[in-house]
Amino acid sequence: MNLANKITIARILMIPIFILFFPTYPDWLAEKSVFIQHINVYGIYYAAAVFLLASATDKLDGYIARKYNQITNLGKLLDPLADKLLISAALILMVSQQLLYAWIALIIIGREIIITGIRIVAASQKMALQADQYGKIKMVFQVIAIAAILLNNRPFSYFTDIPIDQILMYIALVLTVYSGYNYIRNNYRKLKLDT
Repeated sequence: MNLANKITIARILMIPIFILFFPTYPDWLAEKSVFIQHINVYGIYYAAAVFLLASATDKLDGYIARKYNQITNLGKLLDPLADKLLISAALILMVSQQLLYAWIALIIIGREIIITGIRIVAASQKMALQADQYGKIKMVFQVIAIAAILLNNRPFSYFTDIPIDQILMYIALVLTVYSGYNYIRNNYRKLKLDT
């Protein structure tokens, strides 16, 4: 397994760490553990740091794969899957803590499930469909929006009362829907679908 794919797998392994740090522990459990109490107060910052670090590895593995000619079909499949798992975990936890409307998470996760389904069909036909530019832009906005919401609109709240984190999430939502539509439109004819 090459270095780029190892970095992608490391990103997937960071997801449980992100979940561990997310402050969702009940009070009865926090009363029994100083560590849980600490996580309930400061864990959101640790979770945001792990989320940003994991997201940054997306650029790193792509850079290494291109620079050292390590692009593989496994990497083409695992890389977007790692992104989808990370984003989905963040959205579900944010909804559970009422940091995000459930309908926004449902649309974004639903789009990711549909695109993953298309990728699986393509993989069964020995094809690896790569993300297009819109998908990459969508990912950037999702990461920034999620991080800003996790950090309670920081650093934007230092300069303005405008909920920039929420605005970024709506932009990410629009880009998510559009990039999904564009991906399906561009790749539908490549797939040999039984009718």
